[in-house]
Amino acid sequence: MKNNKLLIGRLNTFLSQTFHRDAVTFPYVITIFVALIVAVFGIHLFVDLTTNLESAALANYDQQITEYVISYRSPSLTKYFVFITHVGDVFGYFFVLIVLAVMSAIHFKSWKNMLQIIIVLVFSALSNMALKSFINRARPSTDHMVLVETLSFPSGHAMSAMAFYGFLIYLFCQFKINRLLKIAGILIALLLILSIGLSRIYLGVHFPSDIAGGFIAGFVCVVFCVLIFSFIDVFKSDVKTPDL
Repeated sequence: MKNNKLLIGRLNTFLSQTFHRDAVTFPYVITIFVALIVAVFGIHLFVDLTTNLESAALANYDQQITEYVISYRSPSLTKYFVFITHVGDVFGYFFVLIVLAVMSAIHFKSWKNMLQIIIVLVFSALSNMALKSFINRARPSTDHMVLVETLSFPSGHAMSAMAFYGFLIYLFCQFKINRLLKIAGILIALLLILSIGLSRIYLGVHFPSDIAGGFIAGFVCVVFCVLIFSFIDVFKSDVKTPDL
């Protein structure tokens, strides 16, 4: 991406002037270091949450939050959350991908971002399956308002929503488009992330801690994928520091 190349070039020039040396690889090291800090922090949060799944304190928080959320149940709100939870299903993402594919073909004339989005979504789904099998947490015993068949932690809907729409937010920040359109896209993506996660609590199929775990794991997926995609693009282009 041109923005990544320009950013690294500017950082390289700044570091060279600041440290009085031609720090060719230094910006890469800094970028990797920052990304790893974020990823490690996210992994630490996820592991810490996982180790406390059976604690009385977390069970109490889960119960209080669940009771608060379901206290707002109403026919109209139920229709909304049933719809929004289907948006977070396979067919929901398939529909969104078709819309994005059309936009990419018409406006950006490139399939690169589409491929990246699909990779992020598949990586998130496979990671979620592995984590669910390893942690093996049962669903809440309350009545389920929609059909569920898999294990509970971390929430696949929350993890996929954070990975998919979180990566879209990253792309929106990179796109050179109208500012209002960019802000609208980011806000819609954030709303979908929060709504999909909340819908799983509202419908009685997940503990709030499942949603938190899914959001954290999905965020870690985004960080890793953004890092990998950026450096593949930069190294493929054999970036040289621009004259600034």
